[in-house]
Amino acid sequence: MKTNCESALPALVVMLTYNDFTVENAEEVFEQCKTSLASYWGIKEKPLPVETMRRLFAKMKEYGKTTVLEVVGYDEAEGMRGAQTAAACGCDILMGTKFYESIAEFCAKHRIKYMPFVGHIEGRPSVLTGTIDEIVAEAREMIAKGVYGIDLLGYRYIGDAVALNKAVVEGVNAPVCIAGSINSYKRLDEMKAVAPAMFTIGSAFFNNKFGTGFCRQIDNVVNYLFEQD
Repeated sequence: MKTNCESALPALVVMLTYNDFTVENAEEVFEQCKTSLASYWGIKEKPLPVETMRRLFAKMKEYGKTTVLEVVGYDEAEGMRGAQTAAACGCDILMGTKFYESIAEFCAKHRIKYMPFVGHIEGRPSVLTGTIDEIVAEAREMIAKGVYGIDLLGYRYIGDAVALNKAVVEGVNAPVCIAGSINSYKRLDEMKAVAPAMFTIGSAFFNNKFGTGFCRQIDNVVNYLFEQD
């Protein structure tokens, strides 16, 4: 069985998070599931100490995982602190933040792939607003400025999430990660249909939305991606 990073299908990013915060026992959960089929793993910037995050990311790298830090912060200072944390932890991908040139330059210097949020976002858990045309235009602008890809809070959108996801994935020539609130097999079907580069699942695993047991649910999702319709 291939892992999902070896396929053209969207890659599952397992987030050790609940309601947009990293769970306190993230190290324990990863240790239990380190040999599962998912190749992308991530956490948020809060509330774990940086030393704990560094140790967790090192363990993920030891098992060949691509590592993600997603920052739920919208001003430049918050975003830069997140980027600095990602660099300190040797993280592969920085998702989240709003775009700032300073963060983009920092990520380029430290060889971190930068995937900022697009649209108007507020709160934690995040809520996304704006028109679809505005969000697509902003995504294109960010790609033109040299970011690696886009972090799209598609199912946090106050509007037609399916239409937004499709428009952004089809409208930008760069990786898109659809993040947040993917909590059903129906939404997995929508991921297979729209085919973003990546999508995240965090809280839904802790809520047993894809079966029982955290590790088993990961493999359930990855295997489901490979099933033929």
